[in-house]
Amino acid sequence: GGRMKLRDMIRCGVLAAVLAVCAWLSVPLGDQAVSMQSFGVFLALGLLGGRSGTVTVLVYLLLGAAGAPVFSGFRGGISVLLGPTGGYLWGFLAGSILYWALEKRLHIALNMSLAMALCYTCGTVWYYYMYSTGTIWPVMMICVVPYLLPDTLKILLALTLSRRLKRLVR
Repeated sequence: GGRMKLRDMIRCGVLAAVLAVCAWLSVPLGDQAVSMQSFGVFLALGLLGGRSGTVTVLVYLLLGAAGAPVFSGFRGGISVLLGPTGGYLWGFLAGSILYWALEKRLHIALNMSLAMALCYTCGTVWYYYMYSTGTIWPVMMICVVPYLLPDTLKILLALTLSRRLKRLVR
């Protein structure tokens, strides 16, 4: 159906709040930090499915765009969406849409991995366009390589938790 039920909207709102909390949780990694933001995205997709998971990510981004401090570092506003990490935030939405489109065709783990790859692509291209004058490889060493292992672990954690919690959410 085209319309969402009230309980689905509530689930999206709750998971958008969980996503915001996940964005606030971070671990320093050299000059950068690894947040649990992508874990929150994949938990929402795993628990709610592609349609409601995508709505959750959209609600999260709209809250942040409106100025609510839901992004990593307790930041919010359009400037964050247009800043150095903005491409990754938009990549979460693009990856969620991809997940939704492939949901019935692929295994959930592969689907999440492809969504993460699209997020990396959006974020890296954005960063390259905004800040680089050289080749793409140094940008990939900054924007992708340090996050491959942590993001793989976050996907595995989201898969495990969503499988265990799915029957409670329904």
